[in-house]
Amino acid sequence: MLDSRPPGYHGFIAGAPPICSTAPPRIPTRGPAVADGIYIHSLAPARGQSLHSHMIRVAQNLYDYRELMFTLAWKNVTLRYKQAYLGIAWAILKPITLMLIFTLVKSFVGIESGSIPYPILVFAALMPWTFFQESASEGVTSVTSNTALVKKIYFPREIFPVTSVLTKLVELGINFFILAGLMLWYGMAPTVYILWVPLIIAYTVLAAMTIAFVGAAVNVYYRDVGQALPVLLSLMMYASPVIYPLQLVKDKLLVQQAAGEWSNALYTLYTLNPMAGIIDAFQSVVLRGAAPDMNAMIPGAILVGVLLPLSYLYFKRAEAYFADVI
Repeated sequence: MLDSRPPGYHGFIAGAPPICSTAPPRIPTRGPAVADGIYIHSLAPARGQSLHSHMIRVAQNLYDYRELMFTLAWKNVTLRYKQAYLGIAWAILKPITLMLIFTLVKSFVGIESGSIPYPILVFAALMPWTFFQESASEGVTSVTSNTALVKKIYFPREIFPVTSVLTKLVELGINFFILAGLMLWYGMAPTVYILWVPLIIAYTVLAAMTIAFVGAAVNVYYRDVGQALPVLLSLMMYASPVIYPLQLVKDKLLVQQAAGEWSNALYTLYTLNPMAGIIDAFQSVVLRGAAPDMNAMIPGAILVGVLLPLSYLYFKRAEAYFADVI
């Protein structure tokens, strides 16, 4: 049986057949040479290696394992809906059901939505939010749900959370058709600002991976994380402009100064939530025909830019022991 993890992140398996590739063995950059061995390379940054060269190396390894990622993604999609009578229709029913519920609540509470009809405004908020929530949740449980693969052979374990996040792009793509139908119903046409959408989705992917990497590593040791995260993310929805537009928060804190001298600080703290800027930007470029509000996006983008590398490095440090613990 093949060893399922690279000892010290730079191990060999003497006499083992090639793993996942027919390419010649890589020349090791660290660790002792082993005759007739197969080098299993680590994605943890080598001492003295620049961040730029390390990121190129990560991208190259993900590209090398693209067929495995496609296979896992297809498995995730088919298993999720295989025994479901409605199948992929569940990807449509969830945001539509939430849209109807929030619209009903709005009729009692009286949430101001400006010139945009509330149903389509909240649906446009639910699209990136649902993608983020489900991507992060499934990314956290992605390693423990592939126990057999983890124990059998070694390959970059980050393939699991990355694949879980990217799989959700299928459901997001389906929801774009629903959004297009709603825009047609309300007589709304896209503008040139819709070209921002791929960048906003890419930013959402990075935000989800920030949680998925560290959560997947911790969940191997403490399975409570996988159970608690969906609950925490559900609570986080109320701290994001899903049910209400971000403009209401701006009016309360920046215009009315409702919290006094703490108002500006509280607004900055609110926008540290990456989804605050993402949801508002998505609504702006798709429905309002306006550019994203960078003041709302920058605080969260800085937080993601700092935490994502740390989350990834923690995952890589922990992965050497996954097979022993899982």
